[in-house]
Amino acid sequence: MAFATFGEFLAMGGHGPYVWAAWAVTAALLGGIVLHARSERRHLLRHLQRRARRERRLVGGEATVSHQRGAHNDDT
Repeated sequence: MAFATFGEFLAMGGHGPYVWAAWAVTAALLGGIVLHARSERRHLLRHLQRRARRERRLVGGEATVSHQRGAHNDDT
């Protein structure tokens, strides 16, 4: 083992504050990336669900209107 005690390990030969700060910043950034990706995924899924519902409504509405127009045109 490179360090005799756990205290020496934490001190990292006098470079402990820099080393542990770098680890903390890295962990925070990686955690932030994960949280941001999850948030973006939820937003995208909600957007796609709204879009699919809107397209189903439009297709259903156009089919009914198209049918009515066709029936109306045939009657005249």
